[in-house]
Amino acid sequence: MHPDAQPDTNAARVPPASAPGNPQARGIRRQLLLSWILMFALASMLLWPSMKYWLGIGVRGEPRTVTPRGALADFEQATVRIFRQSSPSVVFITTSSQYANRWTRRIQEVESGTGSGFVWDKSGHIVTNFHVIEGASAARVIFSDQSTYTADLVGASPDNDLAVLRIKAPESLLHPVLIGESNSLEVGQSVFAIGNPFGLQQTLTTGIVSAKSRSIQSPSRRVIEDVIQIDAAINPGNSGGPLLDSAGRLIGVNTAIYSPSGTSTGVGFSIPVDAVNRVIPQIIQFGQYAPPRIGFKINDELSRALTRQFGIEGVIVTTVDPQGPAGLAGLQPTQLLADGRARLGDIVLEVDGRTVRSEDDLQNILQRHTAGERIEVVILRNDARVTLELQLK
Repeated sequence: MHPDAQPDTNAARVPPASAPGNPQARGIRRQLLLSWILMFALASMLLWPSMKYWLGIGVRGEPRTVTPRGALADFEQATVRIFRQSSPSVVFITTSSQYANRWTRRIQEVESGTGSGFVWDKSGHIVTNFHVIEGASAARVIFSDQSTYTADLVGASPDNDLAVLRIKAPESLLHPVLIGESNSLEVGQSVFAIGNPFGLQQTLTTGIVSAKSRSIQSPSRRVIEDVIQIDAAINPGNSGGPLLDSAGRLIGVNTAIYSPSGTSTGVGFSIPVDAVNRVIPQIIQFGQYAPPRIGFKINDELSRALTRQFGIEGVIVTTVDPQGPAGLAGLQPTQLLADGRARLGDIVLEVDGRTVRSEDDLQNILQRHTAGERIEVVILRNDARVTLELQLK
């Protein structure tokens, strides 16, 4: 074109491919848009069920249909019956102690412990463990309906870890527990414990008699014999509660567990009801329990020396009450002779058919008897075995 020539403004212009009005560009954009729409629709179809669940759209919560269970099994019905029958007899015991504030010098009452107990009779006597109320200045008895009564201490037997409280409550609230027997218990039979572990009132646990004739130490450090071992869960707060048989009868008082951690490990112990039924009436009547008297004393140290030196399992009689059962039966004590030598008394080998090796053995044998009963004592005198019969007082 000539340099002086003017451009033809009417000539047609060809737009670049990338210009907005380019049909090719519009087609590409349309295809991209359709692709995104299709992808979104497909994703929505796939994800919508999950989105409805999480957003709660269209979800209807319906209760499940209840499947009828039918009647309770026989053993379940028996357990329910035992609890309904016996639980009104079981109480929750809380104790408190007084201490003097060293700064204000005021006497303050603070809660010191909890335990269980059970109604013994319609007179308001409540049986529990001695260690539950030991050292307490006050105690309260709480029934299952939460009615609460201040209790008075009637008496206790630390040697047997038993105590009796008394409350003034309406007779309608007092449901004495049924009394059974423990000498006929069998290993493997069912047992039921009701108590207040950790303050949780009216708790029922079940198990079996794991063993009989166990020994545990009482709060007075005397050995308690013939203790029942059970595997029913016994925890802190169960102490003093009843152990029941399948007839709902009292067969023991739950007293201790074997556990390094302080919680149930399936090894619990219960004081046999035969001992309870001997001890409690005396506590109610006299405020304490005293086993029947046999009328002689022994020396454990001398007895151990006798066993070590001569291999004789028995106890040496040191003194005899002339008017007591042993004296009247002819038992001979150790005597100090004029020349300063000692003449040993009779050596007691057996009492009531049981070997005696210590004072604890003797007392545990006497615990099984009451005053007025007659028992046999086998002694060693001048190298001869002699059997004496005496009447306990």
